[in-house]
Amino acid sequence: MVEAVQGAGVVVTGAGGGIGAALARRFAAEGARVVVNDLDADRAEAVAEEIGGIAVPGDASGIVAEARAALGGTVDVYCANAGVAFEAGEPGRPLDEQPWALSWDVNVMAHVRAAHELLPDWLERGSGRFVSTVSAAGLLTMIGAAPYAVTKHGAYAFAEWLSLTYRHRGLKVHAICPQGVRTDMLAATGSAGDLVLQPTAITPEEVAEALFKGIEEDRFLILPHPEVAGYQQARAADPDRWLTNMNHIQQKWETTR
Repeated sequence: MVEAVQGAGVVVTGAGGGIGAALARRFAAEGARVVVNDLDADRAEAVAEEIGGIAVPGDASGIVAEARAALGGTVDVYCANAGVAFEAGEPGRPLDEQPWALSWDVNVMAHVRAAHELLPDWLERGSGRFVSTVSAAGLLTMIGAAPYAVTKHGAYAFAEWLSLTYRHRGLKVHAICPQGVRTDMLAATGSAGDLVLQPTAITPEEVAEALFKGIEEDRFLILPHPEVAGYQQARAADPDRWLTNMNHIQQKWETTR
């Protein structure tokens, strides 16, 4: 059992399935009191009933106050897990702003809005934990999926900013950056996901396990696929070589479409 989360009031957004449901189950198993959020009320209620949690369905951007009330007035851990992805394609042919707007709102601004609501209380009492489900795409990129790749970079940057700004005031921040995870979202990436992500895809439960190991070790960056660290280093050391290698993958994908 992880002492840091026993008895804690935890909110997990996008927890009706996939990574979110796995996180909710793991927090509950570790003795936390869990609010299960999802746009799909039936799915949120099903997971909440399974784990003895509390369902608070709705848009992840606006549920902090209701979740706080459901937990008796205090949120100790907030998992900004809700996210959207679209089947990979070529952006701007023609330009469709809807995927960009929705990706920005869900993948980035929902995190910003939650932090805005949570920080005053956390800073006053000198403790709080913000968990951001990002993606390896937020450290690297994803072929053919510009809205996803760009907004996941934004989600990572925001988590990084929260950590460097408030860690001396008791805020713990974790950014989870897996590659492929066997969820509905992976299926939404289409043929690009089949090429790049499916071969090494892991289960949502493995992502949850990586997070809890990171909590125990007090680490910001959580890499359920450890090899991502090497890819990140290669990208930083020689951007042109890395981009050339990624372009080769892009070309390979184009031959399969």
